[in-house]
Amino acid sequence: MFNIAALPSRVTVYEVGPRDGLQNEKLILPTATKVALIKRLIAAGMPAVEVTSFVRPDLVPALADAEELLLELQPLLNEHRLVALIPNQQGLERTLASGVREIAITASATESFSQANLNKSVKESLKSFDAVIKQARMEGLRVRGYISMCFGDPWEGKVPKEQVCAIAQSLFESGVHELSLGDTIGIATPNQVVELLDLLEKKHIKRSDLAVHFHDTYGQALANTLVALQEGISIIDASIGGLGGCPFAKSATGNLATEDLIWQLNGLGIETGIDLKALVETSNWLCQTTGLTVRSKASLALSQLWDEEK
Repeated sequence: MFNIAALPSRVTVYEVGPRDGLQNEKLILPTATKVALIKRLIAAGMPAVEVTSFVRPDLVPALADAEELLLELQPLLNEHRLVALIPNQQGLERTLASGVREIAITASATESFSQANLNKSVKESLKSFDAVIKQARMEGLRVRGYISMCFGDPWEGKVPKEQVCAIAQSLFESGVHELSLGDTIGIATPNQVVELLDLLEKKHIKRSDLAVHFHDTYGQALANTLVALQEGISIIDASIGGLGGCPFAKSATGNLATEDLIWQLNGLGIETGIDLKALVETSNWLCQTTGLTVRSKASLALSQLWDEEK
């Protein structure tokens, strides 16, 4: 039964479009366009934006300009929560030189994706991340963690919840301050979300330290988000225009669209501090400027409505 009283009064929307949204697009945006996008997202009230990743340029060419981008964003780094994803120690060193105050790392719940994404076993990746996280914390950086393939893997199928919980415990022990649970290929359904959150709670992992990251491959992202909200989650990852996917998991399609999420949250009376009109205008600007396809239903519907009202 839907229980509106169980919903949080305020939600933090964590925008992943400039990183997770663009990393899988064939079109490589100019750095200036990325800077303009990030500034528009901040102006719309976005409290957190993952701006880039220090990955190998040959593997993810769309993010090859990480240093250049962050140089352009320098004036904003101390005023806003701008995050860079890193894959390893080399990525941390590049991040420290850039002035970013928060990093994100991505571990995998499965061996297959860990090898595809990081070229390491799960055990090896956790050992590597432990050293990276501890050094980052010593340098005064905040560290966000992700777990990919929390519900299913294109090579291994359904992922045992206990597997996800063990990795979550390891990452918190290493020192992450926040952990995002990723449905990387978008196959989760609401009951699976509840079951995983319940088991994590039994393992003494607080819901207040968790975020959710849903892809919309099977159209379940908003349904899963609503259930997560009822279960006490108040940090939701989303991507402008529904952009995104994963270059190392071909069955991963677009993220939950930020505009669709804000439409739902506004309807539920949940505060975000985000201006939906400014967000839709940003989505339209991105589409018109770059030719990227907007996948947000709310953005498309509101744009048509506003055009008809002119």
